[in-house]
Amino acid sequence: MKNLKLTLIALFVSIGAFAQTTWIIDPAHTRVHFTATHMVINEVTGEFKKFDGVITSDDEDFTNTSIEFKIQVNSINTDNEMRDTHLKSDDFFNGEKYPTITFKSKSFKKIEGKKYMLTGDLTIRDVTKTIDLAVIYNGKINDPYGNLRAGFKVAGTINRLEYSLKWNTLLGTGDAVVGNNITFVCDVELTKAKGK
Repeated sequence: MKNLKLTLIALFVSIGAFAQTTWIIDPAHTRVHFTATHMVINEVTGEFKKFDGVITSDDEDFTNTSIEFKIQVNSINTDNEMRDTHLKSDDFFNGEKYPTITFKSKSFKKIEGKKYMLTGDLTIRDVTKTIDLAVIYNGKINDPYGNLRAGFKVAGTINRLEYSLKWNTLLGTGDAVVGNNITFVCDVELTKAKGK
């Protein structure tokens, strides 16, 4: 009887492992954008055009989810070529030496309703720090082509100086030309992988 119980437990664990669902980021309906304060009085916005990631989930409501996300630094776009070149330089991201920004989740917890908290390791340049991100889960829907889709809004703030984005020219007032805190929002649309 004991051996039978152990066999059944192993079977259920095995079934659970194979029940994992894989989701693919839809780049045509996903945006990774950010905002920085400029000279205290205004904000500059930008986005990264190239990114990819793997999202796997064991549960229908995404409470047991693993996320790995990668951004290509040199895809940065602020609608100003000179500024983009500066951001790719060693004053900021150093896209030549550190071509990617990565995020790897540690936990994804439901707070209430559509609100979740995503915790994970963010790596920029050669610095890795654990951050918390606020997530709104917008639900799932079947599109006209038979694909199951899910939508999320992910938001957070980092201090750029903690990630060696070090350029820090000061104004006569003592304030920085570029603010230290960078706010970012990711509007993410996923499609369920076929056969997953």
